Amino acid sequence: MFRTALRNVLAHKARLLMTVLAVMLGVAFVSGTLVFTNSLSNAFQNSSAKGFTHVDVAVEATYQEGSGDQVGKRAELTQELLDDSARVPGAASAIGVVRGFTAIADKDGKLIGDGFRSQGGNYWGSEDPRYPLKSGTAPHGEDQVLIDSETARRAGYEVGDTLRVSVDGPVLTPTVTGIFTTDDGNVAAGGSLTLFDTATAQKLFGKPGTYDEIDVKAKAGVGQAALKAQLDRALPGDRTGTTTGEQLADDQARMIADSMSGMKRGLLVFAGISLFVGTFIIANTFSMLVAQRTKELALLRAVGASRRQVTRSVLIEAFVVGTVAAVTGLVAGIGINAGLKSLMEALGATIPEGPVVITPGTVVSALAVGILVTMLAAWLPGRRAAKIPPVAAMSGLHAKATTRSLVLRNTVGALFSGAGVAVVLTATTMDADSAQAPMGLGAVLLIIGVFVLTPLLSRPLIAATAPVLRAFGVAGRLARQNAVRNPRRTAATAAALMIGLTLITGMTVMAGSLQQAIDRMASSALRADYVVSMANGNSLSPDIGEKLRATEGVTATSPLRNAPSRIEGETEYLTGVNGSAIGELTDLKVKDGSFTVGGTRVVVDDETAKSYRWKAGSSFTVAYEDGGKQKLTVAGVYEGNEMIRGIMLDNATLSPHQSDPTDMQVMVRTAGGTSDAAKDKLVKALGSNPAIQIMDKKDISNNIAQMFTLMLNMLYGLLAMAVVVAVLGVINTLAMSVFERSQEIGMLRAIGLDRRGIKRMVRLESLVISLFGGVLGIGLGVFFGWAAGELLGTRMATYELVLPWGRLAVFLLLAATVGVLAALWPARRAARLNMLQAIKSE
Repeated sequence: MFRTALRNVLAHKARLLMTVLAVMLGVAFVSGTLVFTNSLSNAFQNSSAKGFTHVDVAVEATYQEGSGDQVGKRAELTQELLDDSARVPGAASAIGVVRGFTAIADKDGKLIGDGFRSQGGNYWGSEDPRYPLKSGTAPHGEDQVLIDSETARRAGYEVGDTLRVSVDGPVLTPTVTGIFTTDDGNVAAGGSLTLFDTATAQKLFGKPGTYDEIDVKAKAGVGQAALKAQLDRALPGDRTGTTTGEQLADDQARMIADSMSGMKRGLLVFAGISLFVGTFIIANTFSMLVAQRTKELALLRAVGASRRQVTRSVLIEAFVVGTVAAVTGLVAGIGINAGLKSLMEALGATIPEGPVVITPGTVVSALAVGILVTMLAAWLPGRRAAKIPPVAAMSGLHAKATTRSLVLRNTVGALFSGAGVAVVLTATTMDADSAQAPMGLGAVLLIIGVFVLTPLLSRPLIAATAPVLRAFGVAGRLARQNAVRNPRRTAATAAALMIGLTLITGMTVMAGSLQQAIDRMASSALRADYVVSMANGNSLSPDIGEKLRATEGVTATSPLRNAPSRIEGETEYLTGVNGSAIGELTDLKVKDGSFTVGGTRVVVDDETAKSYRWKAGSSFTVAYEDGGKQKLTVAGVYEGNEMIRGIMLDNATLSPHQSDPTDMQVMVRTAGGTSDAAKDKLVKALGSNPAIQIMDKKDISNNIAQMFTLMLNMLYGLLAMAVVVAVLGVINTLAMSVFERSQEIGMLRAIGLDRRGIKRMVRLESLVISLFGGVLGIGLGVFFGWAAGELLGTRMATYELVLPWGRLAVFLLLAATVGVLAALWPARRAARLNMLQAIKSE
């Protein structure tokens, strides 16, 4: 039986190739995902670990929680603590670390790198072991800086060039005195690092005489744990905490692994989708293979082979196919790793250099997935073939499905579908966080149910194409009959395409509705023409608001200033605004009272008001960060959203209680509304600062939706794999269908149907099957998009379902294109059959 199985594999090379390709693509995606995430994680971990080679123990300031009406704050690392750290017996040296946001403009005046990774720091003394100089000398004063070598390479800067730099304030124009190398993870991920001398960094970052961290290097022979113990005894424990360099590296590695786990799970979901689709194709393929060899298997049974041996021969064939596919898929996965890396870089991500990591787990996973999926897909057809009585099989009277089996299949499909719909509908009524698992379960149940019901659905849906197919004459009528002749085969073929289009359609519907909701939210909540903020999300200097207010053409401005406070023993953040202008700059729905801000009168969003049981006219006592207390009155309650929420009070009331007032953003309204000229005036008024972004409503909407757009684009690219697998499935089905119908095709040729008619018949059959899968996929995708949108609607009042009819039409056209392309080779093969040989074939 083993030799028989091997002979069957090698006897049909084209069939073998198509089956191997279907499995290989799924395996390649799994192995490629594992190789990519392991390599990326390893590269980031190696990069971050190098950054801790000069730190044996790090001393950090602790956060001191407030009690009662007192607001908590972070302790300070002073020069005295630095000196004490350097004097412990096991310390060889101690470096005071200063950090802050520093933006560098390129030669065109635009921000270099990602704003969130644009960092600044201090260069320690005349030689800093953390940052070896590649060229130049150490900086001194505000007019000198060092930049990292990667930033210098990307922007084309050299020693002696003048930079435009912003450090949370006015634009500086220092000279580059040196270029250094670094293993900083932010730089490796596409950011920039700018270094000043220590005194300048402390002044620019608003930390005169203090440090963000103290890095202590141990003497030779002193372990990190011993040095940590010495520092814990020497430093005040209520103000400082210590961590070893090894622990910092481990924590960083764990953080990177955790952040990569989300990406790995997401990519593996798509790999699972490809395998899920591939499983249908493999099962379909083996069903047809077994059907074609029914007489051969019956003969084996007649000469003494048992049912178990027949099943085993099919499984051996599947094992050989799965092994070949798994090995080639593992090799192809390395290529997919390179493709995913290129895709990430094309989407704007910077990935550190590192070796390709192929772990034993990746190899085992690839082999297990390829072999097990193929053998599981082949088991049912093999078992079904073994049950056919030898005499019935040899007489060709076997293949009809019984009424009982059809009723059972349709009942199971209806139960699964009904349960899936019920679970999804129930999930839409639940809280968004707790509804994710039920929503996923319902989606799986519904997809399985529809797949099981697909043979039943194929007849009425394909019959609906009859009026169109009649226009193609005999070929059209034959194509329709062929498509419904074997509903199970048609269903398995269409299901592959259905699953891919379900996911694409669902994500597209949800993303389009979300984009419109964000647009509506931005336009309904804001009357301001522009919102000015820092590129990295940090706070703005109050000088920015003053400059904007004095700019020609500006009619109203309001800084938004956040400050911690204590209310009824709980920490709450207050939002300071320009009370006289905020009503002109926002358009928030008032639910109770009036939108009046000034003096001790404040407005509160509905969620906060509900939590404290406030209404218009309610009073409460607030404890500010300086310890001062004040009684405030709720003038109105407004409907908050993702952009604006919280307790708003006048800056004139809030600012006297702040030691260092800063603004999160500034709203601006201009006389002529938004225009390029108005934006240019604002840019110039702020000194063409690369760290400051000026956004209108459309920019704000696009900025919020950017992540969803990126995910959607990646989804389209990744699901293209499922579509490729689906194309292979259609080709496989048609090719085997042509083989099965060789005698029939020969008869059609003999009675007058020419080669062009044969080609048209096969192409139309493929087109009908693909459109059938496309209609099911788009229908399910719209349902899932609606259901997911219902969950989003609980968090976003402006959300409502929007159907992207244009894209849905494109997806249906994509399904039709899949059908046309998949039919090219089978149609050509059918047309080239020799009619006499085909008629004689059995």
